[in-house]
Amino acid sequence: MTSTTTTDGAQHGLTEHSHGGTVVPQSSRGQRFTSYDVEAFEVPGGREEDWRFTPTKRLKGLHDGTATATGSIKVAVDSGDAAKVETVGRDDSRLGDGGVPADRIAAQAWSSFTEATVVTVPKDTQPAAPISITVEGPGEGQTAFGHLQVRAERFAEATVVIDYRGSGVLGDNVEFVVEDSARLSVVSIHDWADDATQVSSEHAGLGRDSVFRHLAVTLGGDLVRVNTTVNYGDKGGDAELLGLYFADAGQHLEHRMLVDHSMPNCRSNVLYKGALQGDGAHSVWIGDVLIRAAAEGTETFELNRNLVLTQGARADSVPNLEIETGEIEGAGHASATGRFDDEQLFYLQARGIPQEQARRLVVRGFFGEILQKITVPEVRERLEAAIEAELAVVGA
Repeated sequence: MTSTTTTDGAQHGLTEHSHGGTVVPQSSRGQRFTSYDVEAFEVPGGREEDWRFTPTKRLKGLHDGTATATGSIKVAVDSGDAAKVETVGRDDSRLGDGGVPADRIAAQAWSSFTEATVVTVPKDTQPAAPISITVEGPGEGQTAFGHLQVRAERFAEATVVIDYRGSGVLGDNVEFVVEDSARLSVVSIHDWADDATQVSSEHAGLGRDSVFRHLAVTLGGDLVRVNTTVNYGDKGGDAELLGLYFADAGQHLEHRMLVDHSMPNCRSNVLYKGALQGDGAHSVWIGDVLIRAAAEGTETFELNRNLVLTQGARADSVPNLEIETGEIEGAGHASATGRFDDEQLFYLQARGIPQEQARRLVVRGFFGEILQKITVPEVRERLEAAIEAELAVVGA
């Protein structure tokens, strides 16, 4: 595979945003516009930087206000006695602790949901088993908006698996609130039916010395776009964002992320890997890391790798890094997209391994770095089986 690395120049003169929304230039992620008001955002036309890779005609009206709620999602939480599960109204004061919408669809979802699910892991607790959250789509031809918040209180430590499944159109916001010295590991599995469309904004707010581990897995759906933003509220925060996606013919799978280093002595690591096969398969990965002037001692790296298995598939990958201070521990980014390595295949075939089996071994090895980081055996086995099923299509 061929590697390409780019580095952006430092940006200066950044301004803080407010909950009410602030109109500022789009030259820097530090100057991004945020608001709860959907009308504060222009309708995307598809040429804007944040939308130029997204086929707006396939968003089912989520972006322009023509999509109205005709159904509802079903949220089921299996936590035993390890967490407090609440269904709350829009007026709950905790909503918004994770972050503020930064695009029109996120604001539309915020203004359209009627009730939210809040899952709280109490302080000083460590549930022995993962907390399972299942989100069922509204059904074929139906549209819904949703809101989910997962909170890990001080010194809590928990693993949460969020499983999206079913059909329909969903616009939603997901908040992860990791309080001081808490550790929260999240696996989000987007395994939709073939007709489904989801545009999801994930907002992670990290407290002092907190640890946030997030793995996004995207396999199903017609169009899935996930925006993940990490905000540091105090010193010592540590975030790891991992991703695994496999796009088939006609699928559009898009992952965008912003790691906003605004506090000193924080860390982040981003690693996403994707495979593509079939005519019209399209993946998009946009990685933004912002190191503000106050974020001295930051250590960060981001990497995206894509493996194109067949003709007719396309992977777009853009890593971005903005640095406003020279007092950092280290920062870097890289992106690589390529096809099968002929030397690897030759090496395996020279040792008596048939070509198709050799191709599968290469793909398994490609995803192995991500899979071995999954600490929930049931999830790891499920994803391994899903990758095997995808590879069976390649060999068919």
